Amino acid sequence: MSDASLPSAPDHTGIELTTTLSLSSGEQRWGSERRMALLAAIDTEGSISAAARKVGLSYKAAWDAVDMMNSLAGGLLVERITGGKRGGGALLTTRARELVAWYQAVQAEHRRFMDVLSRFGPDGARNLDLLHSMALQTSARNRFEGIIRRIESGRVNDRLHLQLDEQVTLTATLTHASTERLALAPGRRALAFIKAQAIHIRPIGAADHPDGTENSSAGELPADMACWSGRVSHRTDGDGLGEISLDITPHIRITGLTAARDFADPGLDMGSTAQACFQSRDVLIGTLD
Repeated sequence: MSDASLPSAPDHTGIELTTTLSLSSGEQRWGSERRMALLAAIDTEGSISAAARKVGLSYKAAWDAVDMMNSLAGGLLVERITGGKRGGGALLTTRARELVAWYQAVQAEHRRFMDVLSRFGPDGARNLDLLHSMALQTSARNRFEGIIRRIESGRVNDRLHLQLDEQVTLTATLTHASTERLALAPGRRALAFIKAQAIHIRPIGAADHPDGTENSSAGELPADMACWSGRVSHRTDGDGLGEISLDITPHIRITGLTAARDFADPGLDMGSTAQACFQSRDVLIGTLD
């Protein structure tokens, strides 16, 4: 079990801590608050489609969630019924009803615990938020956190714009199904991950954009590629590749690779202004709840 989302406290007298509770099997997290709500709705509605509407999930996202819970919970939770007067439906097993009841009881205790934490004031909320973010481990070298500003929806793919700070916006391309499955929406906090291998570091000319905003050089880059400009703050020479980090803003650093033949370019010396270029399809999006 782990508490998931702990946003910073709002800037007013009342301190508010919000959290969700999740269930894990090994390294796979399968039982979120939303999925437990889906199970409870299946129990009352008698079908996956009706339950999906009740909890605000798409039909496909609900089916995918049921399949995952059935395969990872260590036993069947949802049984599908075919035929009958109503043309079939779904019902919870005894194990699933026990699980939902147990989850709701634990969640109530967890909320009481969060009420106690809220008495520690804004420092308690910020410290919990930081500790939770630090606990997340991933192989991706670059990890960013921000607020979703807008989502451009398509039939297959969506373009998500994540505001990292006042200067920098990160754009990611992901499937529409992933947007629904993660319940992504404007205003929600999200994480972005980019492997260093997907980022090309190159020198930048004085005519380019050194202000850290998302930009690209006309005529050279694909339409879905962005280039961030920043100062070279770290260099490591490797076998045929050089690893370089750029400070985009005081709080945002990005690390990528450059060919060994380019590593000696004066435009990539320490303190020089350079570009980190990557494609939006190489950005992975995640959430903390």
